[in-house]
Amino acid sequence: MYERILVPTDGSEHIEKVMPHALEVAERDDATIHGLYVLDKGRLPELGEEMRDEVIKSFEQTGTNALDDFRDLADAAGRDVVTATAEGKASEKIVEYADENDIDLIVMGTHGRTGIRHALLGSVAEKVVRHSSVPVLMVNVDREE
Repeated sequence: MYERILVPTDGSEHIEKVMPHALEVAERDDATIHGLYVLDKGRLPELGEEMRDEVIKSFEQTGTNALDDFRDLADAAGRDVVTATAEGKASEKIVEYADENDIDLIVMGTHGRTGIRHALLGSVAEKVVRHSSVPVLMVNVDREE
């Protein structure tokens, strides 16, 4: 049913809660797992050029590490894996990547925020659900196992 599964990662430990769900579907359907890290420079505070460059380098390193960890998890499960980075607004780049790479399913984490916290912080996952042309499986990463 699913041939290509996208798992966006932000470099946090939440990937360990999301990946088992993606890998279960991938195993069942013999699917390739795609990992995507998005660097959103627009969310950086106003900084001097030197400081901004250092922050960007730090985020780029976070992305490299996140995709290395992602690849290790997928390889350990015996799945074919593709990794990529993008620059821009996370929700837009996730949907764009899915469209451009014929992704069949997106599996991603959500914090499940509600009320004022949700209104102030927004939700990348919610925006992906609203704009994606493919199914999105959201995993509550704050839920205790």
